[in-house]
Amino acid sequence: MIPPIANNFVAGESADGALDHVADRNARGVGGIVNLLGEHYDERPPADADADVYCDLVEKIDARGLDASVSVKPSQIGIDLGDGVFEDNLERIVDAGKDHEVFVWVDMEDHTTTDVTLDAVVENARRYPNGVGVAIQANLRRTEGDLRRLASEPVHVRLVKGAYDEPAEVAYTDKADVNAAYKDDLELLFREFDDGVAVGSHDPEMIDYATDLYEEYGTPFEIQMLMGVRDEAQEELAAEGYEVNQYVPYGGKWFLYFWRRIRERKQNALFALRAVLGV
Repeated sequence: MIPPIANNFVAGESADGALDHVADRNARGVGGIVNLLGEHYDERPPADADADVYCDLVEKIDARGLDASVSVKPSQIGIDLGDGVFEDNLERIVDAGKDHEVFVWVDMEDHTTTDVTLDAVVENARRYPNGVGVAIQANLRRTEGDLRRLASEPVHVRLVKGAYDEPAEVAYTDKADVNAAYKDDLELLFREFDDGVAVGSHDPEMIDYATDLYEEYGTPFEIQMLMGVRDEAQEELAAEGYEVNQYVPYGGKWFLYFWRRIRERKQNALFALRAVLGV
């Protein structure tokens, strides 16, 4: 059972519980991006099993009429296994998404997987135009080129700052440099894309910058944030008329995800401490 403190960041262990959470968010004007927790399998059966779960999730989202998409980690569905496992499983999930008109996001992991992930995303987006999106990390030095490539494809982009500890030769490691790159990449997205821009950030400065770019270029965009982080701000932005979607993870493998959220944000740690102390 997930302890109450972790429930702020993880929507339970079952798919139905996660979709109930999405329904609650929908009632508050916020969409959901559902992610089954799991990654880096070294055998095919669990990767195939998680792909099966995503196909079932897509069907349930459609059946319940939810404002929701799914988001898949490449290492969860076989990118570490070779022999086309990732590509096969992603194709199955995208086919399910197309059948049920549910959007499919693909998360991005460390830089060694970027090329394989992008190739698979582009191939599937051509089969399901504007039904597939990918996370792109602003901290990687290659990102400008990746965005220019994707601008000519029917792919949506979730721009994030990047959470992986990458070597300096491939990534910006200074916070100020990452923020500057994020702004540059946002400007490129709003300038070069006709649609499909997702601002994956909790940083008010970046969200404000995105609204300025919208005024300049008119490119439709959405804001994506994690469950349990600035929840009130998500609802406020939705009430102001912005499209807001919350990343909703669930599943039995919740502890590592929860621990990452606590480590990466001081305010999360403070929140956790207050919950434990009851203050």
